[in-house]
Amino acid sequence: MRTSILVLVLACCGYALYLDWPGTVAALRQLRWYSLVLSLAAAMGGAWCLLFAWRSVLRDFGSRLRTGPAARACFVGQLGKYVPGAVWSMAAQMELSHDHGVPRRRAITSIVVSLAITIGTGLAVAAAALPFSSPEVLRRYWWVLAAVPVILVGLCPPVLGRLLDRALILVRQQPLEQRPSWRGMVTACAWNVLGWLLLGAQVWVLLSGMTGRGLGVVLVAVGGYALAYSAGLLLVVLPSGIGAREVILVGALGTVAPHSVAVAVALATRLVTTVSDVTCGGQGLAIGRGRRIAPRASAARYTARHARLNFPSGDPREPRHIG
Repeated sequence: MRTSILVLVLACCGYALYLDWPGTVAALRQLRWYSLVLSLAAAMGGAWCLLFAWRSVLRDFGSRLRTGPAARACFVGQLGKYVPGAVWSMAAQMELSHDHGVPRRRAITSIVVSLAITIGTGLAVAAAALPFSSPEVLRRYWWVLAAVPVILVGLCPPVLGRLLDRALILVRQQPLEQRPSWRGMVTACAWNVLGWLLLGAQVWVLLSGMTGRGLGVVLVAVGGYALAYSAGLLLVVLPSGIGAREVILVGALGTVAPHSVAVAVALATRLVTTVSDVTCGGQGLAIGRGRRIAPRASAARYTARHARLNFPSGDPREPRHIG
């Protein structure tokens, strides 16, 4: 079923590209090498911001990963998104985190929460930018943006904590040792917003290079890409949202540029994003070769430390009195 959907989407996109191929090629020829370099730098900067957002969520749940192991788990694991279904990427990231002492239950919960934050902040950025730059796109995809209030309410720590506890109980798992905090959620959201601005700048550099337009198309580039990427994340059937992301992005950019130029920008963006993912994956492998921590040993150290703090005499019957 998933393969059939993927083939259908790619066939439709290929046919549309075939119809606009001469104009698309002409637009791509206007692109300079430095625009590609700047776009790649912005894409990689956005990817690192999303990494720090996930790391903030994981720290909020009680696990602290250094930058190297976190980059290895996130960037290498994220390469699995090019396989149909989001489960491969999440499973890889969970196992790579587990190699460095993060319990699987905590790792997968942090990944799901981080994904919800990414989608929520992305749709919020789109809702903030598109009314001023592309009201037509806003009218067309209002039903997607209508989910923003629901997602933001669900991310409030008191609500999110209860939702996570119930979800873990339903899958017969113990609740998390630490519930999400306002500080952790705000930090993760701030990193995500910065990431969306950089990812939008990736599109703006390409669009500006092909059309010669400057700051006047910043909002449509940022808002259009945030909407397209967030919607692509929701379509777990398609590898990395392929096809759906390009359709939405072309629709947004088509309000400020010819259709062939919008298609060329969407194609160039997909290329830059793929190169960014592979490059960041290589960076994660290079800097994430730290010593692995056996999860059981890590848990034993935590238990011993907990005992020392709460039972100074070594006898569990004599707890430490505070106050």
